[in-house]
Amino acid sequence: MGKLKIFLLLIIPTVFQAQKIRVFVLAGQSNMNGFGYNKDLPKDLKTFKDVYIFHGNSVPDGEINGGLGKWEVLKPGHGTGFKSDGKYNTLSYRFGLELTFARQIKELFPNDKIALIKYAREGTSIDSLAAGNFGCWDADFNGKKGINQYDHFLKTLSLALEESDIDKDGKKDEIVPSGILWMQGESDGGFSREIAEKYYGHLHNLMNLMRASLRKDDIPVVIGKISDSGKNENGKVWAFGEIIQEAQEKFVKTDKKAAIVRSTKKYLYSDTWHYNSAGYLDLGEKFAEEVFRLITK
Repeated sequence: MGKLKIFLLLIIPTVFQAQKIRVFVLAGQSNMNGFGYNKDLPKDLKTFKDVYIFHGNSVPDGEINGGLGKWEVLKPGHGTGFKSDGKYNTLSYRFGLELTFARQIKELFPNDKIALIKYAREGTSIDSLAAGNFGCWDADFNGKKGINQYDHFLKTLSLALEESDIDKDGKKDEIVPSGILWMQGESDGGFSREIAEKYYGHLHNLMNLMRASLRKDDIPVVIGKISDSGKNENGKVWAFGEIIQEAQEKFVKTDKKAAIVRSTKKYLYSDTWHYNSAGYLDLGEKFAEEVFRLITK
């Protein structure tokens, strides 16, 4: 065999080999969306390499433009106030746990590119009876136009995974679904005992549906345990928050591929409902540590 043929045989697999990209899904309500202030960020969290994000447009139930987004290199501004029309992303002056999560998970998987798919909306519940004007994640929702937060999430996922070359390097990506991060539950704990007591079943069903949407039944799931700022006249914002916390603990105890982040109980709050910037910085690191542990378990 000639030297040229040998050379071509050696380089062809390299040229056409798909680039491995680990995909993590971020979903939930406001403390997943993020209320940290970009001005509080250290310099090493303002630019990223080999980390990408598709952030679905957040809208109420019944609207049809939820989930629109566009892949971009991760940068600050994917907290509350972020918007997208599918062609242009409008960054906000806020951030969520995605920044420190990305930094930490990239350090843990230095040879892989990282892609985040995010859809979160403030005030949303799983139970439709706790939705108020914010929305719900109930997959069996039959309300206004039959469209709710779960539908917006599925649209976000579908549009994000339509792209076969996320990093725009001219090579088809090898998508590796690697984890679901879920930070939600406060709204389900603020209405009635009956709603709160249904949370375990709702959470269990929703996480299994999200796993199915990624076609991976054993994909790791990390839950952020809700906490309470105590910033109201009763000294307790979520009347039935302990029931939600118990349900979250039960979920991770009964699911071999689930873990929980408990550091939230130590966080300070910037208002009645949302952590301060330092809280989101820590939250992302803790989510990364837990999902890495589950992946390598």
